Amino acid sequence: MSLFRTEFRRLTKRRFSRYMTLLGLLVLAAVVVGVFFTNQKIDAGQLAKAERQADQQYQEQVRWAEQERVNCEQAKAAGTPNDGRYPDDCSVISPPSREQIDAKWFLPSTFNFRETFDATLIPFAAILALVGFIVGASFVGAEWSTGGMMNLLLWRPKRLTVLFTKLAALLTGILAVTLPAAVLWFAGFWAVASFRGSTEKVTSGVWQSFALTGLRGVALVLVLTTIGFALASLGRHTAMALGGVVAVMVVFQFGLGILLEMASVQWAEAWLLPTYLLAWMTKKVTLQDYDSCNFNYSGECNPPTLDITWQQSSVLLVVGTVVILGAAVWSMRRRDIT
Repeated sequence: MSLFRTEFRRLTKRRFSRYMTLLGLLVLAAVVVGVFFTNQKIDAGQLAKAERQADQQYQEQVRWAEQERVNCEQAKAAGTPNDGRYPDDCSVISPPSREQIDAKWFLPSTFNFRETFDATLIPFAAILALVGFIVGASFVGAEWSTGGMMNLLLWRPKRLTVLFTKLAALLTGILAVTLPAAVLWFAGFWAVASFRGSTEKVTSGVWQSFALTGLRGVALVLVLTTIGFALASLGRHTAMALGGVVAVMVVFQFGLGILLEMASVQWAEAWLLPTYLLAWMTKKVTLQDYDSCNFNYSGECNPPTLDITWQQSSVLLVVGTVVILGAAVWSMRRRDIT
Protein backbone atom coordinates (compact mmCIF):
# COMPACT_ATOMS: atom_id res chain seq x y z
CA MET A 1 0.00 0.00 0.00
CA SER A 2 1.22 3.51 -0.79
CA LEU A 3 2.72 5.27 2.22
CA PHE A 4 1.16 8.56 1.13
CA ARG A 5 -2.33 7.07 0.87
CA THR A 6 -1.88 5.41 4.23
CA GLU A 7 -0.86 8.68 5.90
CA PHE A 8 -3.59 10.66 4.18
CA ARG A 9 -6.18 8.10 5.31
CA ARG A 10 -4.74 8.23 8.83
CA LEU A 11 -5.10 12.03 8.80
CA THR A 12 -8.72 12.00 7.62
CA LYS A 13 -9.73 9.24 10.02
CA ARG A 14 -8.42 10.98 13.13
CA ARG A 15 -11.36 12.34 15.10
CA PHE A 16 -9.35 15.28 16.40
CA SER A 17 -8.50 16.38 12.84
CA ARG A 18 -12.12 16.14 11.73
CA TYR A 19 -13.54 17.90 14.79
CA MET A 20 -10.93 20.66 14.73
CA THR A 21 -11.50 21.25 11.03
CA LEU A 22 -15.26 21.27 11.51
CA LEU A 23 -14.91 23.76 14.37
CA GLY A 24 -12.82 26.08 12.20
CA LEU A 25 -15.32 25.90 9.34
CA LEU A 26 -18.21 26.58 11.72
CA VAL A 27 -16.42 29.69 13.01
CA LEU A 28 -15.95 30.90 9.43
CA ALA A 29 -19.62 30.26 8.68
CA ALA A 30 -20.61 32.15 11.84
CA VAL A 31 -18.56 35.14 10.66
CA VAL A 32 -20.36 35.21 7.30
CA VAL A 33 -23.79 34.85 8.93
CA GLY A 34 -22.95 37.54 11.49
CA VAL A 35 -21.87 39.99 8.79
CA PHE A 36 -25.05 39.21 6.83
CA PHE A 37 -27.37 40.07 9.72
CA THR A 38 -25.44 43.14 10.87
CA ASN A 39 -25.54 44.89 7.49
CA GLN A 40 -28.33 46.33 5.37
CA LYS A 41 -28.82 47.30 1.77
CA ILE A 42 -29.14 51.08 1.44
CA ASP A 43 -32.20 52.27 -0.47
CA ALA A 44 -33.67 55.67 -1.30
CA GLY A 45 -35.84 55.68 1.82
CA GLN A 46 -32.85 55.17 4.12
CA LEU A 47 -30.89 57.87 2.29
CA ALA A 48 -33.77 60.31 2.76
CA LYS A 49 -34.04 59.38 6.44
CA ALA A 50 -30.30 59.94 6.89
CA GLU A 51 -30.57 63.37 5.26
CA ARG A 52 -33.38 64.29 7.66
CA GLN A 53 -31.31 63.15 10.63
CA ALA A 54 -28.34 65.16 9.37
CA ASP A 55 -30.59 68.25 9.06
CA GLN A 56 -31.88 67.65 12.57
CA GLN A 57 -28.33 67.33 13.89
CA TYR A 58 -27.38 70.57 12.14
CA GLN A 59 -30.33 72.42 13.68
CA GLU A 60 -29.37 71.14 17.13
CA GLN A 61 -25.82 72.36 16.63
CA VAL A 62 -27.12 75.78 15.54
CA ARG A 63 -29.31 76.07 18.64
CA TRP A 64 -26.47 74.90 20.90
CA ALA A 65 -24.01 77.41 19.38
CA GLU A 66 -26.49 80.28 19.72
CA GLN A 67 -27.21 79.40 23.35
CA GLU A 68 -23.51 79.09 24.18
CA ARG A 69 -22.79 82.45 22.54
CA VAL A 70 -25.55 84.09 24.62
CA ASN A 71 -24.18 82.45 27.80
CA CYS A 72 -20.69 83.65 26.91
CA GLU A 73 -21.86 87.25 26.40
CA GLN A 74 -23.86 87.18 29.64
CA ALA A 75 -20.89 85.83 31.57
CA LYS A 76 -18.64 88.53 30.13
CA ALA A 77 -21.19 91.27 30.92
CA ALA A 78 -21.60 90.02 34.47
CA GLY A 79 -17.84 89.92 34.97
CA THR A 80 -17.88 86.25 35.85
CA PRO A 81 -14.33 84.86 35.98
CA ASN A 82 -13.52 82.93 32.81
CA ASP A 83 -12.29 79.50 33.79
CA GLY A 84 -11.56 78.51 30.21
CA ARG A 85 -15.11 77.52 29.39
CA TYR A 86 -15.65 80.41 26.94
CA PRO A 87 -13.26 82.06 24.49
CA ASP A 88 -12.27 85.72 24.85
CA ASP A 89 -14.24 86.60 21.73
CA CYS A 90 -17.77 85.16 22.00
CA SER A 91 -18.39 85.69 18.29
CA VAL A 92 -16.13 82.77 17.43
CA ILE A 93 -18.70 80.38 18.87
CA SER A 94 -20.45 79.22 15.72
CA PRO A 95 -22.09 76.03 14.51
CA PRO A 96 -20.52 73.79 11.86
CA SER A 97 -21.68 74.25 8.29
CA ARG A 98 -24.36 71.95 6.93
CA GLU A 99 -21.83 70.36 4.58
CA GLN A 100 -19.70 69.27 7.53
CA ILE A 101 -22.47 67.00 8.83
CA ASP A 102 -22.45 64.03 6.48
CA ALA A 103 -25.64 62.06 5.99
CA LYS A 104 -23.52 58.89 5.76
CA TRP A 105 -23.01 59.09 9.51
CA PHE A 106 -26.67 58.19 10.00
CA LEU A 107 -26.85 55.32 7.54
CA PRO A 108 -26.95 51.72 8.82
CA SER A 109 -23.96 49.48 8.26
CA THR A 110 -23.73 48.16 4.72
CA PHE A 111 -21.27 45.70 3.16
CA ASN A 112 -19.44 47.18 0.19
CA PHE A 113 -17.69 44.24 -1.47
CA ARG A 114 -15.05 46.33 -3.21
CA GLU A 115 -14.04 48.28 -0.12
CA THR A 116 -14.50 45.68 2.62
CA PHE A 117 -13.93 42.16 1.33
CA ASP A 118 -10.14 42.40 1.33
CA ALA A 119 -10.16 42.85 5.11
CA THR A 120 -12.25 39.70 5.61
CA LEU A 121 -9.45 37.56 4.17
CA ILE A 122 -7.33 38.28 7.26
CA PRO A 123 -9.61 36.46 9.76
CA PHE A 124 -10.17 33.73 7.15
CA ALA A 125 -6.44 33.04 6.92
CA ALA A 126 -5.94 33.42 10.69
CA ILE A 127 -8.65 30.90 11.61
CA LEU A 128 -7.55 28.27 9.09
CA ALA A 129 -3.88 28.82 9.97
CA LEU A 130 -4.71 28.13 13.61
CA VAL A 131 -6.60 24.99 12.60
CA GLY A 132 -3.71 23.87 10.41
CA PHE A 133 -1.14 24.52 13.13
CA ILE A 134 -3.02 22.51 15.75
CA VAL A 135 -3.96 19.66 13.38
CA GLY A 136 -0.39 19.48 12.07
CA ALA A 137 1.08 19.40 15.55
CA SER A 138 -1.32 16.74 16.79
CA PHE A 139 -0.95 14.62 13.62
CA VAL A 140 2.73 13.91 14.16
CA GLY A 141 2.82 14.54 17.90
CA ALA A 142 0.31 11.77 18.58
CA GLU A 143 2.41 9.37 16.47
CA TRP A 144 5.44 10.03 18.67
CA SER A 145 3.66 9.94 22.03
CA THR A 146 1.71 6.72 21.32
CA GLY A 147 4.59 4.81 19.73
CA GLY A 148 3.00 4.79 16.28
CA MET A 149 6.08 6.37 14.72
CA MET A 150 8.33 3.57 15.96
CA ASN A 151 5.98 0.91 14.57
CA LEU A 152 5.77 2.73 11.23
CA LEU A 153 9.56 2.89 10.95
CA LEU A 154 9.74 -0.86 11.39
CA TRP A 155 7.68 -1.12 8.21
CA ARG A 156 9.37 1.77 6.38
CA PRO A 157 12.81 2.34 8.00
CA LYS A 158 13.64 5.39 5.88
CA ARG A 159 13.14 8.13 8.43
CA LEU A 160 13.12 11.22 6.24
CA THR A 161 10.87 9.54 3.68
CA VAL A 162 8.37 8.83 6.42
CA LEU A 163 8.60 12.35 7.85
CA PHE A 164 8.19 14.15 4.53
CA THR A 165 5.41 11.80 3.40
CA LYS A 166 3.51 12.62 6.58
CA LEU A 167 4.05 16.32 5.92
CA ALA A 168 2.93 15.96 2.30
CA ALA A 169 -0.23 14.12 3.36
CA LEU A 170 -0.91 16.79 5.99
CA LEU A 171 -0.46 19.70 3.58
CA THR A 172 -2.60 17.97 0.98
CA GLY A 173 -5.40 17.54 3.51
CA ILE A 174 -5.16 21.14 4.70
CA LEU A 175 -5.11 22.39 1.12
CA ALA A 176 -8.13 20.22 0.29
CA VAL A 177 -10.02 22.03 3.05
CA THR A 178 -8.63 25.53 2.51
CA LEU A 179 -9.26 25.91 -1.22
CA PRO A 180 -12.99 24.97 -1.16
CA ALA A 181 -13.38 27.06 1.99
CA ALA A 182 -11.83 30.03 0.15
CA VAL A 183 -14.23 29.61 -2.76
CA LEU A 184 -17.19 29.46 -0.35
CA TRP A 185 -15.80 32.49 1.51
CA PHE A 186 -15.75 34.51 -1.71
CA ALA A 187 -19.23 33.28 -2.66
CA GLY A 188 -20.63 33.90 0.82
CA PHE A 189 -19.50 37.50 0.99
CA TRP A 190 -20.58 38.12 -2.58
CA ALA A 191 -24.06 37.01 -1.47
CA VAL A 192 -23.79 39.29 1.58
CA ALA A 193 -22.87 42.22 -0.65
CA SER A 194 -25.66 41.38 -3.11
CA PHE A 195 -28.41 41.25 -0.48
CA ARG A 196 -26.98 43.44 2.30
CA GLY A 197 -24.68 45.86 0.55
CA SER A 198 -23.20 46.73 -2.81
CA THR A 199 -21.23 44.93 -5.53
CA GLU A 200 -20.63 48.05 -7.61
CA LYS A 201 -17.27 48.86 -9.24
CA VAL A 202 -15.87 45.34 -8.77
CA THR A 203 -13.62 45.24 -11.82
CA SER A 204 -11.28 42.51 -13.05
CA GLY A 205 -8.40 44.33 -11.37
CA VAL A 206 -10.22 44.22 -8.04
CA TRP A 207 -10.83 40.48 -8.46
CA GLN A 208 -7.16 39.97 -9.25
CA SER A 209 -6.14 41.85 -6.11
CA PHE A 210 -8.52 39.78 -3.99
CA ALA A 211 -7.26 36.55 -5.56
CA LEU A 212 -3.64 37.45 -4.79
CA THR A 213 -4.53 38.27 -1.19
CA GLY A 214 -6.39 34.96 -0.98
CA LEU A 215 -3.35 33.09 -2.31
CA ARG A 216 -1.15 34.75 0.31
CA GLY A 217 -3.68 33.62 2.91
CA VAL A 218 -3.52 30.03 1.64
CA ALA A 219 0.28 30.19 1.72
CA LEU A 220 0.17 31.44 5.31
CA VAL A 221 -2.07 28.53 6.28
CA LEU A 222 0.37 26.04 4.75
CA VAL A 223 3.39 27.71 6.36
CA LEU A 224 1.91 27.66 9.87
CA THR A 225 0.72 24.09 9.36
CA THR A 226 4.28 23.12 8.47
CA ILE A 227 5.67 24.95 11.50
CA GLY A 228 3.22 23.22 13.84
CA PHE A 229 4.14 19.85 12.32
CA ALA A 230 7.88 20.56 12.58
CA LEU A 231 7.72 21.78 16.19
CA ALA A 232 5.78 18.72 17.31
CA SER A 233 8.18 16.44 15.46
CA LEU A 234 11.16 18.25 16.96
CA GLY A 235 9.81 17.84 20.50
CA ARG A 236 8.18 14.48 19.73
CA HIS A 237 4.98 15.64 21.39
CA THR A 238 2.03 17.87 20.50
CA ALA A 239 2.67 19.93 23.62
CA MET A 240 6.02 21.04 22.18
CA ALA A 241 4.29 22.95 19.39
CA LEU A 242 1.51 24.36 21.55
CA GLY A 243 3.91 25.26 24.34
CA GLY A 244 6.25 26.89 21.85
CA VAL A 245 3.45 29.11 20.57
CA VAL A 246 2.48 30.11 24.11
CA ALA A 247 6.12 30.93 24.89
CA VAL A 248 6.52 33.00 21.73
CA MET A 249 3.31 34.93 22.34
CA VAL A 250 3.85 35.53 26.07
CA VAL A 251 7.61 36.01 26.25
CA PHE A 252 8.65 37.25 22.82
CA GLN A 253 5.51 39.20 21.93
CA PHE A 254 3.80 40.60 25.01
CA GLY A 255 6.95 40.65 27.15
CA LEU A 256 9.16 42.03 24.42
CA GLY A 257 6.50 44.55 23.42
CA ILE A 258 6.26 45.87 26.98
CA LEU A 259 10.06 46.02 27.31
CA LEU A 260 10.47 47.91 24.04
CA GLU A 261 7.70 50.31 25.02
CA MET A 262 9.32 51.00 28.39
CA ALA A 263 12.68 51.56 26.69
CA SER A 264 11.04 53.99 24.21
CA VAL A 265 12.49 52.06 21.27
CA GLN A 266 11.56 53.57 17.93
CA TRP A 267 9.44 51.29 15.72
CA ALA A 268 8.79 48.83 18.55
CA GLU A 269 6.13 47.09 16.44
CA ALA A 270 8.80 46.22 13.86
CA TRP A 271 10.17 43.66 16.33
CA LEU A 272 6.84 41.87 16.77
CA LEU A 273 5.73 38.91 14.67
CA PRO A 274 2.05 39.97 14.20
CA THR A 275 3.24 43.06 12.34
CA TYR A 276 4.87 40.91 9.69
CA LEU A 277 1.93 38.54 9.43
CA LEU A 278 -0.37 41.52 8.90
CA ALA A 279 2.02 42.98 6.33
CA TRP A 280 2.04 39.65 4.49
CA MET A 281 -1.74 39.77 4.14
CA THR A 282 -2.18 43.49 3.48
CA LYS A 283 1.02 43.93 1.39
CA LYS A 284 2.24 46.80 3.57
CA VAL A 285 2.01 48.03 7.16
CA THR A 286 3.05 51.62 7.86
CA LEU A 287 4.37 52.33 11.35
CA GLN A 288 4.40 55.89 12.68
CA ASP A 289 6.56 57.40 15.41
CA TYR A 290 4.32 59.90 17.19
CA ASP A 291 7.12 60.93 19.57
CA SER A 292 8.96 62.89 16.87
CA CYS A 293 8.09 65.18 13.96
CA ASN A 294 9.17 66.00 10.46
CA PHE A 295 8.12 69.60 9.86
CA ASN A 296 7.14 70.60 6.34
CA TYR A 297 7.33 74.09 4.80
CA SER A 298 3.99 75.10 6.29
CA GLY A 299 5.08 74.11 9.78
CA GLU A 300 2.84 71.04 9.91
CA CYS A 301 4.15 68.16 12.04
CA ASN A 302 4.33 64.84 10.19
CA PRO A 303 5.51 61.83 12.23
CA PRO A 304 8.23 59.75 10.54
CA THR A 305 7.06 56.44 9.10
CA LEU A 306 8.49 52.99 8.49
CA ASP A 307 7.00 50.58 5.94
CA ILE A 308 6.94 46.83 6.55
CA THR A 309 6.26 45.14 3.21
CA TRP A 310 5.06 41.69 2.24
CA GLN A 311 8.48 40.99 0.70
CA GLN A 312 10.13 41.47 4.09
CA SER A 313 7.49 39.27 5.67
CA SER A 314 8.06 36.56 3.07
CA VAL A 315 11.77 36.44 3.96
CA LEU A 316 10.89 36.04 7.65
CA LEU A 317 8.34 33.28 6.95
CA VAL A 318 10.65 31.36 4.61
CA VAL A 319 13.66 31.58 6.93
CA GLY A 320 11.59 30.62 9.98
CA THR A 321 10.00 27.66 8.21
CA VAL A 322 13.33 26.41 6.84
CA VAL A 323 15.06 26.69 10.23
CA ILE A 324 12.30 24.94 12.20
CA LEU A 325 11.71 22.23 9.60
CA GLY A 326 15.46 21.77 9.19
CA ALA A 327 15.80 21.28 12.95
CA ALA A 328 13.04 18.66 12.84
CA VAL A 329 14.81 16.86 9.98
CA TRP A 330 18.13 16.97 11.80
CA SER A 331 16.50 15.59 14.96
CA MET A 332 14.83 12.82 12.97
CA ARG A 333 18.13 11.75 11.48
CA ARG A 334 20.34 12.06 14.54
CA ARG A 335 18.21 10.94 17.50
CA ASP A 336 17.35 7.39 18.38
CA ILE A 337 13.81 6.21 17.75
CA THR A 338 12.76 4.89 21.15
